[in-house]
Amino acid sequence: CACTRWGIEFVEGRRCCVSVIISGATVLTDSGEQRLDVRIDGGVIAEMSATIKPSADDVVLNGKGCHVLPGFVDLHTHLREPGKEDSETIETGSRAGAKGGYTALVAMPNTTPAQDSIPIIEFVRAQGQRAGLVEVVPSGCITVGRAGVALAPLADMARNGVKIFTDDGSGVQDPAIMRRAMEYSRELGITLAQHCEVSALTTGAVMNECSCSSEMGVPGWPALAEELMVHRDIELAKLTGARIHFLHLSTAGSVRLVREAKKAGLPITAEVTPHHLSLTEELLKSFDSTFKVNPPLRSAADIEALKEGLLDGTIDAVATDHAPHVRRDKELPLDQAPPGMLGLETALGVVLSVVPMTVAQIATVMSTNPARIAGLSDRHGMLPAVGRPANLCVVDMDAQWSVDPQQLASKSTNTPFVGRTLRGKVRHTIFEGAVVVNEGVAQR
Repeated sequence: CACTRWGIEFVEGRRCCVSVIISGATVLTDSGEQRLDVRIDGGVIAEMSATIKPSADDVVLNGKGCHVLPGFVDLHTHLREPGKEDSETIETGSRAGAKGGYTALVAMPNTTPAQDSIPIIEFVRAQGQRAGLVEVVPSGCITVGRAGVALAPLADMARNGVKIFTDDGSGVQDPAIMRRAMEYSRELGITLAQHCEVSALTTGAVMNECSCSSEMGVPGWPALAEELMVHRDIELAKLTGARIHFLHLSTAGSVRLVREAKKAGLPITAEVTPHHLSLTEELLKSFDSTFKVNPPLRSAADIEALKEGLLDGTIDAVATDHAPHVRRDKELPLDQAPPGMLGLETALGVVLSVVPMTVAQIATVMSTNPARIAGLSDRHGMLPAVGRPANLCVVDMDAQWSVDPQQLASKSTNTPFVGRTLRGKVRHTIFEGAVVVNEGVAQR
């Protein structure tokens, strides 16, 4: 065939018309780590053996010194489309995700208009398919317009394939509304993902409530604002039996609450972001809004509790909360600038740089568990094996690299990790059998 991109031609959507061989890598399998070559054909893993001899038409990817893992799944991505395409589009966000080793992204619903109806859900899904670099999985709003007043059409969106619902960016404040949503979600078999913030306690807040905020003379965001809602929704989950997923936990108190809830057998899961594992509140002393996020960066003690929770399984997943913003917005004064930072392209490097995790643990918290929570385990998050879908990433766990804003695939550049040396780099990403990232270069 006349292959057009790294020797690859795409037919039947994203599937490759030639087989792809990953050569010389260590593969994380159900039996542990093994040195194997992997052949991919027709969108699935066709062969795994010590040596695979390529034919003249095969595309061979160099996996020497790398591990083959299931493609990462991000439970928390802001793709901004529709409504804020100047910050990011589904295509540019998909490209950033692919560069970060992701094969599936759960698109948050705080778009304009919000993802609270089937037409918007279908638009987001179609834009993801058009980009063809990762699977874009639309989440649905819990309430209409994320306003917290009336429930969105949960059943209609669930029938349309939506499995995770959230009002991310503003937690559902009314406990009666949340209880009703949980009762419906239990019957529909869907998961509600909660942004834990009691907004009455965070009005005007720009950073964690601490000695730094007092010294700076800026409104602080107390840990209690998060922990009260975590506690409330644990009690509602106990009452209703509904599945609840806690987004971007940031405090030691939240970790303790989730740990106890899990010990009690409640159907609760939780995530943490790379930036909440690595950056402290003191960085806001510079008044640099790059470090302004929601929830805010917390204390060193909170970071240690989050790391412990991730390592002992209290926290199920690493999720990026990838939140692109145009430069003019992030350059506003600290109290006016929007919260959020990029995460997709740096997630692996940040996590490996600050948390002592094995290859198997990385696969669990960045792929297997997120895929399960998002309802994608039939095609994502599975360890490589013959016959399984070829949604994979090839990772050099020890590579040292520096973040260059000029090399980012995202449309925005609001990351605090510019110039920092990170450990762990994605070399290749394979989505539905097609090579979408080769030697760190994403398809365009």
